[in-house]
This record gives sequence, structure tokens and C-alpha cells, in this order.
Amino acid sequence: MPASLYDIALTRIDGTPAHLADYRGKVLLVVNVASKCGLTPQYEGLQKLYADKRAKGLEILGFPANNFGTQEPGTEAEISAFCSTNYGVAFPMFQKISVVGEDRHPLYDALVAAYPHAEEAETMRARLSSYGVKPASDTDVLWNFEKFVVGRDGSVIARFSPDVTADDPRLTKVLDEALAA
Repeated sequence: MPASLYDIALTRIDGTPAHLADYRGKVLLVVNVASKCGLTPQYEGLQKLYADKRAKGLEILGFPANNFGTQEPGTEAEISAFCSTNYGVAFPMFQKISVVGEDRHPLYDALVAAYPHAEEAETMRARLSSYGVKPASDTDVLWNFEKFVVGRDGSVIARFSPDVTADDPRLTKVLDEALAA
């Protein structure tokens, strides 16, 4: 396991190498995303949030993942084009990764270890259960669009259920407090 989140190697959606250290001193909203999910319209709210708070130090980092219902089957080029064309996404996007299971990316290993349970997850868990979907463990990412908040110091300070939208007061309160710190 890396010494800190900042040491984790990443790859941008265009194939260029990156690290979370590239965003040191910023507040990060890390989101696993998918193009063919019922929650995909959240891209619109995420982009608005990014436009509204980027100048204050917020970076939204999108990580496509095909772990849930094969809802992100495209290539990086297809994902990038979809996000840009349909939602005007300008926040940083990264190559497709796994966010659950044996092949879970080290970033998500670290995020989940730092903040094992999502806030406000009961409703989403019940909804998924009604479709016969049960996470492998209580700490697993539940579905697409789960959100982790990382403070300016690189510590994970919150985790929100996939159905908590970008304009949800619970999320914006945490972001505003982190941005003010």
C-alpha cells in the first residue's frame, strides 16, 4: 500500500501518467462513473459543481468503472467523447479501473480503507437489494457514482452513497467546509 494517497499512480483517460500528488492542496471529489447507468445524469450536476467551485480549490476526479451491471463497456476514447458531448465534462477523467473485487485499483483500496462506510447508504442498499444486488462486503463501493471527499491534506474526510447528488446539501456542506479549511 502506498504511503499516502498522493503516491498512487494513475493514468488519465488520454493515456498520460498522473498521480494524486498532481492535485496536492486541492479538495478532491473522487467519483467512480459509468456511461450507461441510471445515475449517469449525475455528470451534469458534477460538471456544474466543478464549474462553481474549481476556483476555490475543488477538483472532481472521474474514474470510469465497469464493475456494476457492465454499465461502462466503452473504450477510453468512447467514454471521453460521451462525457464531453453529452455533459460537457471538463473535470479530469482517468482510465477505466476496477473499484471492487480482487482487481480493485490501489486508489480504491486506500479510499475504502480510510473511510469504510458511505454516508446515507441505507436507501441505496435497500434499492439495490430489491434488484437482488448485494455488495460482496459491507465496505465495498455500492454502485456507480459513489463519492469520496479528500481534504487538502490528502486525508479522506467523507464518503457518500451513489444516490447522493452533487447538489445535495450534505455533500456541499462537507465540500464547503473542506474548501474553507
